[in-house]
Amino acid sequence: MCGLSGEIRFDGERPDLAAVERMTDKMAARGPDGKGLWSRGAVALGHRRLKIIDLSDRAAQPMTDEEAGLTCVFNGCIYNYEELREELRRLGHRFTTTSDTEVVLRAYRAWGTDFVRHFVGMFAVAIAEHATGRLVLARDRLGIKPLYLAERPGRLRFASTLPALLAAGGVDTSLDPVAVHHYMSWQSTVPAPHTVLNGVRKLPPATVRVVEPDGTHQDHRYWQPSYTRRAEHAGMDAQDWRDAVLAALRTAVRRRMVADVPVGVLLSGGLDSSLIVALLAEEGQKDLATFSVGFDSEGDEEGDEFVYSDRVARLFGTDHHQLMVPSDRVSTALDGAVAAMSEPMTSHDVVAFHLLSELVSKEVSVVQSGQGADEVFAGYHWHPAMAEVARAQAAERYADVYSDRSHADLEKILQPGLLADGDPSREYVRRHMAAPGAETALDAALRTEAHVMLVDDPVKRVDNMTMDWGLEARVPFLDHELVELAAACPPGLKLAQGGKGVLKDVGRTVLPVDIVDRQKGYFPVPAIRRMADPVLERVREALAAPAARRRGLFRDEYVASLLDAPDDHRTNRGANALWQVALLEIWLQTHGID
Repeated sequence: MCGLSGEIRFDGERPDLAAVERMTDKMAARGPDGKGLWSRGAVALGHRRLKIIDLSDRAAQPMTDEEAGLTCVFNGCIYNYEELREELRRLGHRFTTTSDTEVVLRAYRAWGTDFVRHFVGMFAVAIAEHATGRLVLARDRLGIKPLYLAERPGRLRFASTLPALLAAGGVDTSLDPVAVHHYMSWQSTVPAPHTVLNGVRKLPPATVRVVEPDGTHQDHRYWQPSYTRRAEHAGMDAQDWRDAVLAALRTAVRRRMVADVPVGVLLSGGLDSSLIVALLAEEGQKDLATFSVGFDSEGDEEGDEFVYSDRVARLFGTDHHQLMVPSDRVSTALDGAVAAMSEPMTSHDVVAFHLLSELVSKEVSVVQSGQGADEVFAGYHWHPAMAEVARAQAAERYADVYSDRSHADLEKILQPGLLADGDPSREYVRRHMAAPGAETALDAALRTEAHVMLVDDPVKRVDNMTMDWGLEARVPFLDHELVELAAACPPGLKLAQGGKGVLKDVGRTVLPVDIVDRQKGYFPVPAIRRMADPVLERVREALAAPAARRRGLFRDEYVASLLDAPDDHRTNRGANALWQVALLEIWLQTHGID
């Protein structure tokens, strides 16, 4: 797990190596174990390294295959790298390291842009072809590893984080009205290729982009499950599906133990993280390090679920660590979490992840985490509503149950100059759900959540918060083969038992029934949900700052109404509306965007 950066010039000039170095230095936290720069012709590459596989200096990046005329930088982990190395050896390739980076490089030499189809893992990759001057960029199937792009006349820059691009300079930091519309509609989710800044875009998940020396490019999307029932599953009953999902999840968890350093688990005590611990114990893992975080209660809202995580830790004999965070530390930790965000993220647990990652990074360099199970296996409270409507009504129903507010609401919130024309958020949902495949309305909703909403909210959140402490997070519920299986699973089996029915059946084979059937919990951060005094003070400060006044993003009367009753205004999905507004402004100010 690392941070990559680079620049390709289209105007005959040499790349700005100083700018690439600034990007690379900005990502030092992502890769505290090493730094590398490389430049040839019109391309320069930078890299920060976190040593996980092959801890020797031979595996440093950028990595070059002089014989093939290729140089690459890579962020992520290829879990099947050992199998691929043997396959490539049979094809005549020689290896000088035991790293997955070298496997990526040889795979491109062997299979060209189809190399990504051979990978099981999470990755963002940049490969420079010396002879042609071509640059190849690629991102993993579920977008677990980020890749940001900033194009100006004559050049393209790219990096693992948006702040790294800002450090290079020359970025158009004006606000993108379409992205702001998405942000305010979907609890800060801004789907690729947009970001809130006009000058920065994201390479979409499951995409290979080939950039030619003249600046033209072609994108190829190499993976998308159909979300339909498949012939090979005909005749399978609920028990058969349970067994199939259990086998796939076992494989996913086992794959993510590949490392030359210890691997821990973020344990909330809910079904998803408890399943990971149980399956690792089943694999014979001893003294597994597990980690939980809790917060002070506010009003009648509990701030921790230690009773559950403690029980799971005792049951499987893990080396368990707790972090209890007082409310006054939430406000002081907030700025660090916002600084770590590549994009503004309003989810309350973002601060929890940042604080927990600080603790965990002192013990291990790699953890498994339970993110993605709800999106993949239909665990949210709005999913039953999707199953009630016909396929043709999927987009409208999804917008009704999932969105924070309507376009008409945004007309009263945003200043006219920053209100996008039409209703781009609802139109995006219509477009995405109209794509071929997805038999039912619920299938269409789960496809949107797994391949769009998940990527640019919880997945991005986990990457940003963990990597700010040099901690690699792995997400077995987003193993692409498990996602393919879940996509084909009949919707009724996923919706059963109040949601995630088939996964609960899996849980009962390895966990106590009361852990499986407990009421669904979240990462509670009451100090933010309830606008505790230290948090509210930070919010007021940001919204009154000169930069906020100059920007004029929100209507004054709307902001005033939120500040008059900080805890009373909620979005359609129950989020604190003041927090959503303030977080965007805090993020812009934190990253020096006027």
